[in-house]
This record gives sequence, C-alpha cells and structure tokens, in this order.
Amino acid sequence: MNLTGLGAGLTAGLAVLGAGWGVGRIGSAAVESIARQPEASGKIFLNMIITAALVEGVALFGVVVGLLAFTSL
Repeated sequence: MNLTGLGAGLTAGLAVLGAGWGVGRIGSAAVESIARQPEASGKIFLNMIITAALVEGVALFGVVVGLLAFTSL
C-alpha cells in the first residue's frame, strides 16, 4: 500500500484548513478593531486584505505541494 496519496491529501487538506482558520481570525480581529476605532477602518481594512492574501498564498503553496506529491506517484 502506497501512502503517498494519503500524505498528499493530508498536506492539501491541512493547508486549506489552516488558511481558513487564519482568514477567519484575521476577519474577526479586523471587525473588532473597526468597531473599536471606526475612524481607522481604512487602514485596518488594507492591512486585513494584505494579511489575508499572504495567508492564502501559503495555503496555495500547500495545495500545490500536495498536488505535486500526488502526481509523482
């Protein structure tokens, strides 16, 4: 039995789960910050988008690594 497929699936799945958790935390913290300081909403929103993009980039990297591992079976 080859466990490479299982490893590839776990890699991609964990990357997506981590990214989902990270983006959720970023959104939650940004909304709380905007509620506390509505005048800084523009800066908070920009930082939120940049950070979410970085988290999504890491997730995409994890999915690509998982797919590459799966295709190298």
